[in-house]
Amino acid sequence: MTAAAFRVDPQGSLTDVTGIAVGHYQRTGGGWRTGTTAVIARSGATAGVDVRGAGPGTRETDLLRPENLVQQVHGICLTGGSAYGLAAADGMMHWLESRSIGFPVGPLAHQIVPIVPAAVIFDLGRGGDYTHRPDIEFGRRAATRARTSAEANGSVGAGTGAVAGGLQGGVGSASTTLSNGIVVSALAVVNAAGSLVNPASGMPWESSAHQLRRPTTDERSALAAATSSPSLPATGVLNTTIGVVATTAQLSKAECTKVAGVAHDGMARAIRPVHSMFDGDTVFALATGIHVLSESQASGLRAEGSRAALLNLILDAAAQCFAAACTQAIVSARSLGGPLAYRDLCSSAFAPTPRRSAT
Repeated sequence: MTAAAFRVDPQGSLTDVTGIAVGHYQRTGGGWRTGTTAVIARSGATAGVDVRGAGPGTRETDLLRPENLVQQVHGICLTGGSAYGLAAADGMMHWLESRSIGFPVGPLAHQIVPIVPAAVIFDLGRGGDYTHRPDIEFGRRAATRARTSAEANGSVGAGTGAVAGGLQGGVGSASTTLSNGIVVSALAVVNAAGSLVNPASGMPWESSAHQLRRPTTDERSALAAATSSPSLPATGVLNTTIGVVATTAQLSKAECTKVAGVAHDGMARAIRPVHSMFDGDTVFALATGIHVLSESQASGLRAEGSRAALLNLILDAAAQCFAAACTQAIVSARSLGGPLAYRDLCSSAFAPTPRRSAT
């Protein structure tokens, strides 16, 4: 098994990892354009986090440090609303508490504290009313909608009010299955100060997993005009790309932290520039522990130490999946009355590749 032993599926889902469910809730119109995405791990999942942006809005991230007490989380809240939106995590906590899911703090079943770390994007006022932002009800509704089937991508959930490089942002996902059966998947909420599109070609910076065609000359001109408009918000408006990488592997908190850190490499491939003073880029990693990393699984890997070799392959997959998920967010997005979407401006990029004539 080598680093080339997997192929990233940009149509994949975070829920391809058994034990993970995802739900979106959003509001649009009447001054609203924001939402929340709930990632639920009913049976718990080992977790880590890595924060690289200079303007983060987070909750419970210190708890995920490897030396700290709690070993598993029960959900991750990704939401709009800047720091106000962290209230959505309360709704997820109440939903989990009502199902007796949480960290036990007493002898009785109801004496629990659900562990729900959270991260936010800045989308205040993008629907027209600065005071319309996610609250406790958004988190509860997103959790209620969580399913183990493939989640929707595009301008939904936490990506509803997202803007990325002057285009409509959104939610994207991707996944892969390694040759030993371990699944790695990613979900990204892209609201970046940087751009996901190469202005010279009109193609996403990271499109290796996507079947896209080069936009026409007219489309590239329209794209350039749309993303350099003086009516766009100033760079000083906060942004942020946040997300989750999940795997079926059995990992420690320290290993999950490493997975989250390397997933940022995938973000850097897809978004340029990244991790700016105006971003709060945060990635969580979850491990559901279905597959134990064993000596036999590592046979054929040319690296010192079987577990390290397998972990390295998971790291490679995490970076590639997160990069593909970021691109999937921008190509899946549709305009909701704010900035135009990449799909609006470069429709020919999605045209089927012509078949070569038979000779």
